[in-house]
Amino acid sequence: MYPAQCRAARALLEWTQPHLANEAGVSPSTLRDFESGKRKPIANNVNAIRAALEGAGIIFIDQNGNGPGVRLRDRQG
Repeated sequence: MYPAQCRAARALLEWTQPHLANEAGVSPSTLRDFESGKRKPIANNVNAIRAALEGAGIIFIDQNGNGPGVRLRDRQG
């Protein structure tokens, strides 16, 4: 997961940084530093952030020639 994917996923969910940090069980400064590109958190924290986003309906799109991305899962299906 890239910092831009994390920011985009939060935007799709309309979540603040503190909300995501709480959902993922990481400190707000860890999330803030990751999203700003200041530092990469340990793998467990990245995995927790990703799991929280995926649990809320985010699908991560791998680099496929057009760059990585995110989308929101269809909540009706």
